[in-house]
Amino acid sequence: MLVCVFWLSVFFAVGSAVAQEVKKEGGKEVKATKGLKKEAKKEEQKQWTDSFNIEELHFSTTGKNKYCILEPSYQLTLEGKDGKDVGKLIVTVLDETKKIGNIETRVVEERETANGELIEISRNYFAMCTDTNSVFYFGEDVDIYKGGRVTDHGGSWKADSENARAGVMMPGIILLGARYYQEYVPGVAMDRAEIISNSETFETPAGKFENCLKTEETSGVEKGKDYKYYAPGIGLIKDGNLLLTKYGFVQK
Repeated sequence: MLVCVFWLSVFFAVGSAVAQEVKKEGGKEVKATKGLKKEAKKEEQKQWTDSFNIEELHFSTTGKNKYCILEPSYQLTLEGKDGKDVGKLIVTVLDETKKIGNIETRVVEERETANGELIEISRNYFAMCTDTNSVFYFGEDVDIYKGGRVTDHGGSWKADSENARAGVMMPGIILLGARYYQEYVPGVAMDRAEIISNSETFETPAGKFENCLKTEETSGVEKGKDYKYYAPGIGLIKDGNLLLTKYGFVQK
């Protein structure tokens, strides 16, 4: 009963999207200021789940749900172009754990390069909720590189620090329209996601996938939005301009 009540409190329905108003002047389409203001106001009025009763849940450092695999040695490789730049992201579930507060978490490394040069390595801390089959996010340590040297740690956070709370990276129960924070550190890290669809068909260099999950990601501290796609039994297949090129378990 606790699990049912918990998830009913986590997710809620969303209103329909506000269409942008478009005016035509001299054969050119000009976005109407009024429409943009309405859309911005609508975004501000959206509600997001930011508390998940962590103290009442149980966690494991390994497991998987439909759209996320949290098992050591599982790896995803995504590649793509942004103008003349060639980007690459390698996500690897490591055979390492780290305790955040009272929760033992699994370390997932993200290694990002641009034109072959290392630009970022992040060690993300996830745990699988055995009550809901959701993957929770408990923080990350970030190393920003420039010229082969670490120059910054921007974006680092942990759920056991002051004012911080764990978020949901991938729900075990997919409800269309659900909105939830993935990370919650006011003024620092406020990434959040909204479930748009779970019936997408999407093709990448690694193959064509059906019944994919589509999420819209925004931030409580930064402007802009992005869309991500996840394939059943595989995980992330599209992140911005990056598309899945390889996936599976790698040798230790």
